[in-house]
Amino acid sequence: MTTPASTLSRIFGFAAAQRGRQLADRSPQHDGERFRNSAPRPREGLGKTLRIMWNMIFHKPGGTVPDHAPRVETITRAQLDAAPDRSLYRLGHSSLLLKLRGEFWLLDPVFGERASPFKRMGPKRFHAPPIALEDLPPLRGVLLSHDHYDHLDRETVLSLSDTTQSFLAPLGVGDRLIEWGIDAAKVHQLDWWDNAEFGGVEFIATPSQHFSGRSLFDANSTLWASWVIVDDDMRLFFSGDSGYFDGFRTIGDKLGPFDITLIETGAYDPQWPYVHMQPEETVQAHVDLRGRWLVPIHNGTFDLAMHRWDEPFERVTGLALARGVAVSTPHIGERLNIEAPHRGERWWRDAPETVPTPKWRFCRDVPQQQP
Repeated sequence: MTTPASTLSRIFGFAAAQRGRQLADRSPQHDGERFRNSAPRPREGLGKTLRIMWNMIFHKPGGTVPDHAPRVETITRAQLDAAPDRSLYRLGHSSLLLKLRGEFWLLDPVFGERASPFKRMGPKRFHAPPIALEDLPPLRGVLLSHDHYDHLDRETVLSLSDTTQSFLAPLGVGDRLIEWGIDAAKVHQLDWWDNAEFGGVEFIATPSQHFSGRSLFDANSTLWASWVIVDDDMRLFFSGDSGYFDGFRTIGDKLGPFDITLIETGAYDPQWPYVHMQPEETVQAHVDLRGRWLVPIHNGTFDLAMHRWDEPFERVTGLALARGVAVSTPHIGERLNIEAPHRGERWWRDAPETVPTPKWRFCRDVPQQQP
């Protein structure tokens, strides 16, 4: 039975903060109260936070939202079933679908209309997902990088709970899933440098420089991570969210080189340099990781910063070209062959009349979004 006290605890994050403190003995990344980055985060007062919020609300420049739906290539179940192994699909923002050894893995799936705790407020999608949740094949697993709303959508994971064998998450994020009703036997929680193997594919949780939280008082009560995926001779790096730090070089030295690096390039701003990378840093992170092909993610779906919506693509492709870095920019929904990536097109420049807009569909109703 839900009581007013339990509801308030969930909304404000008191229970999540307490649960996070119980993880102190399980991780060197925990200081007894909260998880922390390997390099101390600069102290930022309430004043700076309020200024950022004020600017985001009242001083948004033009162009942060496209004036037409970006081009999306619709994916069908038949196409996925027929796709060869080592296929990769961008579904929007940081959501990705992988086919490895005949099985499917979904990374940071967000199929909801908004990256927000609210139904009618918060960043709204620029485009529909290229495939509806109910059309996805059964999943071998869902991989999560951290618990922010643009990476972990409650309705999405609950809709996937019956058709997904495993959920891989950093410490504490899995506890959220269990609290929401995901079968605990399916949930696997990893600390940095921990690994797990499923069907011959290895997943290694690696460091990132970011933060976590879904409500007012549960900041950093769960861990954040990047991920390395190893399938025999094939290696992928998935950044999740991260500011630039020397951990990329460490990961590259220990686990590289990588066939493809999927690295965040978007929602950056000089006001928050510690937790998101400028495009120059994205390219440098790829070089540090010893990547062969760079696929920029964390862009093209939500308005989360002060830059134009298409600026991350323009800047990162230009910077990569100048440094001789191979960069791939597949359309949302377009298949990318991991073994032989292609450069892709500058689809973000498409004129409105050439853009097919898939019909918006979501899966079955699930309980209302909660932190």
